[in-house]
Amino acid sequence: MQRNKQINVHTMESIFEMDMIKGALDAEGITYTIKEHRDTAYNGLFILQKGYASLFVLESDKDRVLQIVKRIRTLPYVAYSKDE
Repeated sequence: MQRNKQINVHTMESIFEMDMIKGALDAEGITYTIKEHRDTAYNGLFILQKGYASLFVLESDKDRVLQIVKRIRTLPYVAYSKDE
């Protein structure tokens, strides 16, 4: 089995989740590829079926990345207003 092959480990639901995961993976120095499922010709039609984007990482990093994703998905979402 090749340990340096990239595999799909997570489907992101939104651009916000994608940004948070990208930031965490960059901070950890983990190599990744993100394939966004939005298509301008269909105005995001397939996002409902496929999710916002797929996250691919090296097979050897799979467990570490899944722990990071799990940690991020448990964080509460807080929206702040500039007016407050």
